[in-house]
Amino acid sequence: MSSDRVPAPALPVVWRPKVGPIVAYGLAVLLMLGAVAMAVFLPPPFTIVDKIAVVALAGLISWVLHLLGRCRVEADERGITLFNVLKVHRYEWPEVIAVTLTESEPWAKIDFSDGMTIGAMGLQGSEKERTVHQVRELAALIRERGEAGDSR
Repeated sequence: MSSDRVPAPALPVVWRPKVGPIVAYGLAVLLMLGAVAMAVFLPPPFTIVDKIAVVALAGLISWVLHLLGRCRVEADERGITLFNVLKVHRYEWPEVIAVTLTESEPWAKIDFSDGMTIGAMGLQGSEKERTVHQVRELAALIRERGEAGDSR
């Protein structure tokens, strides 16, 4: 990521991947429709329990796809919230030090004052220029509201 700076966006702001949610939720819908159709048309010797199990399994897989599709980064007046696949992290602005995005990483990383670094799965490197712009906006907010100053 180059050192080009963009102005801080107005808060609240949400950054999310463009393609990831479309793929995740699209697959979940197709999977559920297919499972329901399969359950309706399964012939004997399949029982109602088998049909319910097919739909339940599709529901479980769709839930995992939802976890993948919900990844995002939200910023408001108090701080940032990272919605990753398995966990939601909330941090106040003074805790946020920097955000980095390198070409070899799948998503941006955010550094915190306690020494932790957490991947921000909502800022996916695969979306190239779009994500670079989003990371620059977040960096501007960190400079403005966090502890980072101009050191990075």
